Order: sequence, then C-alpha cells, then structure tokens
Amino acid sequence: MLSRVADSIYWLNRYIERADNVARFVDVNLNLMLDLPPGVSQQWEPLILITGDLKLFSEKYGKATSENVIQFLTFDQDYSNSILSCLQMARENARSVREIISSEMWEEVNRFYRLIMDAAKYHPQSTLPYFFTQIKLSSHRFAGVMDATMTHNEAWHFGHMGRLQERADKTARILDVKYFYLLPSAEWVGTPLDQIQWIALLKSASAYEMYRKCQRRILPNNVAEFLILNREFPRSIYFCLRQVQHSLHQITGTPLEIWSNSAERSLGRLCSELAYTVIDDIMEVGLHEFLDRIQTRVNTIGEKMGETFFVTDFSEQLSIQN
Repeated sequence: MLSRVADSIYWLNRYIERADNVARFVDVNLNLMLDLPPGVSQQWEPLILITGDLKLFSEKYGKATSENVIQFLTFDQDYSNSILSCLQMARENARSVREIISSEMWEEVNRFYRLIMDAAKYHPQSTLPYFFTQIKLSSHRFAGVMDATMTHNEAWHFGHMGRLQERADKTARILDVKYFYLLPSAEWVGTPLDQIQWIALLKSASAYEMYRKCQRRILPNNVAEFLILNREFPRSIYFCLRQVQHSLHQITGTPLEIWSNSAERSLGRLCSELAYTVIDDIMEVGLHEFLDRIQTRVNTIGEKMGETFFVTDFSEQLSIQN
C-alpha cells in the first residue's frame, strides 16, 4: 500500500475519534456542573489540561469559563484540536483517499462535517447537550459504516490502529486529569463530590453501565483498574493497545510473538507489561506517574509507526495533540 494512503486513512480515523473524545469531555462536564454542591466552583480548566494546551488557551481567552472553554474546544478554527478543526482535517484526509474508502464512509464524513459547520454558525447553550450527543453518535456511525462497508485489508487496519491509538491516549489523559487535577483540595477525597466526579469520568468513557455490571461500588482503584487493565471493555487502555497490536501484525504479517520493526517491538513490550500488571503495581508507582509514562510511550509508538509506514512528518502531525 502507498504510504500516503496509509497515512490519510490512519489520520482520518484519529481525527474523528479525537472529535468524539472532546465532545465526551465537554458534555460530561456540562452535566457534572448541575450536580455540584453549593459553594464548589465550576471546574473547566481541567478540560484544557487534558489537551495539554493551557498556555495557548490562556493567551487567547484568559479565564477558563464555560463559554470560553466550550468555544475553544468546539468551534475555534485557529485551534488545531477543536472539534471543528478535527472534522476539517478528517474530511481532507477522506478526500485524498476517496478512491480507497467506501462511498458510504465518504457520505458519513460529509454528514458529520455539515453537523459541525451548521452548529458553528448558531450554537445556543440550551442545545449543546443534544449537539454533543450527535457528535458521539456520528463518530459511532462512521466506525460502524467503515467496519461494515470497507474490506478489512491493510487500509482498514491502518484506520483501526488510528482510532484505537487515539482512544487509548485520551482514556489515559482523562483518568490522569481526574486523579491529579480535578478535586478542589485533598479534603474532598472520599466525599459525595468525589463520587460524582468518578461517575462523570466513567460516563465520559461510556463506561458507567459496564463498570456497574462488574463492580457494586464506585471506588477509585476499581475505576482505574477498569479503564486501564480491563481486557474486554472497548475503551480501556489495554484493550485498545491490544487491538492496535493485532492490526499492526496483520499489516506486517509478523506473528504476535515476534517483531520485525521498532513499532512492533515498542508496542509488544507495552502490551506485555500491561498484561502482567495489577492495580496495586500501578498505585505503588503512582497513578499520575504511571499514566504519564503510558501517554509518552503511546506517542513514541505512534512516531515509530510514522517512521516505518508513512512519508509525512509524523512527529509534526502528532505534536498537534500534545
């Protein structure tokens, strides 16, 4: 396969998944604000911390109010990680491989793009929850259409890798921010506010219902274990990386037990370590430190994939999200 085609399909899926995740963060925070007890200030700055672009936000908007954060993350054309920018880039990538993807995929991307562009012209606060729900549904439809209408060949596997690698990164980021930044002070740990925020975290990953099917109580260690190490939940970090590993080896034809390039080696090591990790190991290291290392290693794997398969400057593309 041409490296240009592989690159475009990979980033088409990453950008759509990124838009989906940003919508999840904002939507859950909107709902969380309704449940805050009196006297607790709204927490919008952590959403900017998730992106790693606090400096850029502060220079342009100053204070992290709900209006400023929503505008920055959703409709800011000058911000490369906004939902609007992600859909613009996704559409351009889809256009460049129009002859490779199915017509249904192309139509879904355009439908998704029009949804964002129409909302950017007129977006009253009262309709934002519905709008973010439509973004998540549009992302799900695109993934479903791709799986149902595109041959599961190398091109499909590159797209699948892009989607799941982005998802693993964002799951790590949102979990890290909840643990490290979100509570007003340490005295709130274990309070009803703490519980509300852990529930909001699970909902942002569409994980609340599945978590409650296997755990009765909302406990921080159990939530972290579910979102990091669960082998069956499709948004856990381990599940996502195992899926990336499977697609990578399908592309190269190398058995899972061995490696033929630096990307396979780095990803194989990370998956093997996670397979034999338990939550006590993570807490002993420190959840923040562990998640920070995961994000760094996922980004490194992405860079190695770029060096192995793509012709464009992958590190420049990847820097958009950091």
